[in-house]
Amino acid sequence: MEDIGITASKETEFSEWYMQVVIRAELADYAPVKGLIVLRPDGYAIWELLQKTLDDRFAADGVRNGFLPLLIPESLLGKEKKHFAGFNPEVFWVTHSGDSKVGDRLALRPTSETLAYSMYSKWIRSWRDLPLKINFWNTALRAEIKSTKPFLRTSEFLWQEGHTVHATSKEAQEQVKRILDVYRDVVEQEMAIPAVAGRKSESEKFVGAVYTTTIESMMPDGRALQMGTSHFLGRNFSVPFEVKFADKNNQERFGWQTSWGVSWRLIGAMIMVHGDDRGLSLPPRMAPIQVVIVPVYFSDKQEEAVVASAQQIARTLNDSGIRAHLDDRQELTPGFKYHDWELRGVPLRLEIGPREIRDHKIVTTLRYDGTKSHILMQDVVISVKSILADIQSAMLDRARDVLRSMTHDVSDYATFRDMMGGGGFFNMSWCGNAACEEKIKEDTGADVRVIPFGGKHHSQTCVVCSEPARYAAYFGRGY
Repeated sequence: MEDIGITASKETEFSEWYMQVVIRAELADYAPVKGLIVLRPDGYAIWELLQKTLDDRFAADGVRNGFLPLLIPESLLGKEKKHFAGFNPEVFWVTHSGDSKVGDRLALRPTSETLAYSMYSKWIRSWRDLPLKINFWNTALRAEIKSTKPFLRTSEFLWQEGHTVHATSKEAQEQVKRILDVYRDVVEQEMAIPAVAGRKSESEKFVGAVYTTTIESMMPDGRALQMGTSHFLGRNFSVPFEVKFADKNNQERFGWQTSWGVSWRLIGAMIMVHGDDRGLSLPPRMAPIQVVIVPVYFSDKQEEAVVASAQQIARTLNDSGIRAHLDDRQELTPGFKYHDWELRGVPLRLEIGPREIRDHKIVTTLRYDGTKSHILMQDVVISVKSILADIQSAMLDRARDVLRSMTHDVSDYATFRDMMGGGGFFNMSWCGNAACEEKIKEDTGADVRVIPFGGKHHSQTCVVCSEPARYAAYFGRGY
């Protein structure tokens, strides 16, 4: 019989455990083409929740959604040569339509800066057209996959990419910061994953950017994951693509630009950070089903009253805005249902049977820590809302504890190399020299994950070369 539960240990078989959760919790599956996955309804429902919460925040900042086609002419990509060179090894090309050559090769979008800005140059004429702020929910394709890891390493992925144009450098840089704050708030408060915000190093910044800001999180296996980036592009794209406007004095000026994005790797992060050996465990705000109700009865005589009571509870919760689901499958035992919903990560389970009806109580079981308790039936809405809020907060607190335990302040290079095998973030003073950065990468496989805003030096000299330190940087191995 095929295994339906999780058989791998998160602690000792992390990669296999992750794959089992993705497949057996029915979030995604492998596609027939190498490097691609199929997103199943439960996985897509999580993505839709992420879309909605980001869209609400983007709209509050005046950002509107648009749509961009998938194909980009090679001649257009070549307009910003440094940017294109950075992506060229990863580009999929369309060379034929049927049996006929297409002429100018068409790239399957690795990212949309060149396409978006060729359009922006047509749409912007005057300072009255600024700021222009558009977000695109797209797929992107990059031929960089050696082994597929759903949500984390795929040739095609879902993401959003925002592209803005501003009249001044100051306005654009303020936009960069606001978006990074949005990303950090969503990752921490909605997904219950702590993140470190800061800048990328020069070698790790987005190709074509003046600088890149990032939020980075630590996964339980000791590897860092880039959760979202927000880039200040300066005029690096507006000049070659002629994104310009007439200012209030009718003087022609080039715009100042930003781009920013997150992808479905955030779903992968939630799986890794919160899951356990029973399967997925979702924070309530990102759970398509927040509460599952399981009726428990042992005879046909009990069934009618128990199911009717469970249906009423489900209606009451859904009417109050709580995403509740009644599992009234008759062919399955309550025990099977418990394990099934634990595997799928539903944050809260309610159980109701003849005894609960008699006592006007409901049994509650928390997915994230297994705690069982009772609530009064008459207080079901207020009690469930309180429990879900407590779960959300507790999951973030627990993840923060893990992050703290995996963040190490190190001032000695030999100590760093010895500790690197255990993974984590290593907060080290760094001179900013690319040669020292490269030496660390060659020696340990770690790179500069983030230079935290307000980072604290633990030494006045670089951990590698002993020259005066310019940055307190977090080094680590990443996905």
